[in-house]
Amino acid sequence: MFTGLVEDLGVVVAVDRTGDGAVLTVESKLAPQIGEGDSVAVNGVCLTATAIEGDRFGFDVMLESLRRSSLGEIAQGSRVNLELALRADARLGGHIMQGHVDGVGVVGAIADDGFARVVTVEAPNELLRYVVEKGSIAVDGVSLTVSRVDDTTFDVSLIPETLERTNLGGLTMDPPARTVNLEVDVVAKYVEKLMGAHTR
Repeated sequence: MFTGLVEDLGVVVAVDRTGDGAVLTVESKLAPQIGEGDSVAVNGVCLTATAIEGDRFGFDVMLESLRRSSLGEIAQGSRVNLELALRADARLGGHIMQGHVDGVGVVGAIADDGFARVVTVEAPNELLRYVVEKGSIAVDGVSLTVSRVDDTTFDVSLIPETLERTNLGGLTMDPPARTVNLEVDVVAKYVEKLMGAHTR
């Protein structure tokens, strides 16, 4: 379980792709806190740490994760949001996240709003059905509050702290369009399923 509070910006130092998946090697100051087999959220995707050496550690990324997330497009030198699994004695400062990415969105617009920056994300309808104004959503593993939503897009507002501490601060409108991992509030999905079962 995760909260969407990014603990470090790691750097992808190697990407080894095969027909069976990919192996990512990431460099981060979090490495001393990680043991082999630990869960780490990488841009919001829950992965299992392997091959820890110094300040570097690896992840085996299966085809399902590559298809579902933007990790399929990740390149050497990319900066990734990292979060260690939530400890039972820690504060839940963001919102409950599983690290199970529901799909990807595309950054459609970026605009300054005072000291904040508003990012508009284009998302598929099957995800937008769970997105509500003032509700929570994870974008590349960052817990954010939805400030606006319509039939095709939603907005999130990023404060300076978020811009500085996460890779969302580096978002631009330069081509190619940037894709971001999205995880909707799991509570909404459970409610939908339970209501559907109740009405059958």
